[in-house]
Amino acid sequence: MIEVENVYFTYPNGVKALKGVSLKIADGEFVAIMGQNGAGKTTLVKHFNGLLKPTKGRVLIDGVDTRQVSVAKLSRKVGFVFQNPDHQLFSETVEDEISFALKNFRFDEKIIRERVDWALNLLDLVQYRKVSPFMLSGGERKRVALASVLAWDPKIIILDEPTLGQDSYQKERLRQFIIQMNQQGKTVIIVTHDIEFVVECEPRVILMANGRIIADGETREILTDPELINRSSLILPEITQVFTNLNDLGFPRNVIGVYEAKRLILERINGRT
Repeated sequence: MIEVENVYFTYPNGVKALKGVSLKIADGEFVAIMGQNGAGKTTLVKHFNGLLKPTKGRVLIDGVDTRQVSVAKLSRKVGFVFQNPDHQLFSETVEDEISFALKNFRFDEKIIRERVDWALNLLDLVQYRKVSPFMLSGGERKRVALASVLAWDPKIIILDEPTLGQDSYQKERLRQFIIQMNQQGKTVIIVTHDIEFVVECEPRVILMANGRIIADGETREILTDPELINRSSLILPEITQVFTNLNDLGFPRNVIGVYEAKRLILERINGRT
């Protein structure tokens, strides 16, 4: 359980990034935190593993106040994959990068080998085992950073802009993997601008603007609301845009899925034949 209680955070330069944020994320939830640049999304999730501490208020992870424990201790439970993988990669090879945290957490050598092999296969990185992470493309480095976190099997996984640099094939693999992790009981939190990716995943959506939460609910409820989308400087999902334009013909506006759209169109066609 993640509990955020009336949290304010001000950076040393005086920027007030969070302004009274409160929320709860239950074990096993899948949550997308969305909003414009500067809305406070990344600042908020950095409080979940203690990288940042509240200026006012508190954050509890399974009842433990993050101000009272180290980042290292929280990291055993909360895995964080940064938006820019270069901020967390440093080892000479991909294999070393993935095994580093496992060694720090004193996993048995046999388990380390098994977890490294598992992560390499999972993220399609086997061929880069002995390659420097810094010789890879941006999307590949992103997958290495993700593999290095997943290898130690944290209870909570935070992904900051996970689809950046990924092609459609890798996005679909990521979507399937996130759903699989969530079904296995992991708490998964993504910070993203990729509204089409969120529509395909259908998590709980939290919208932020100017350091505050402005909406919290189901994907369809939040991402088909033009007013909320405008306030958060996002763009309506493509299918929702189409059906908004078709509303005068009797179609509903709040359509987000491809299969739902297909069904509605076929029903209309069949009804006229």
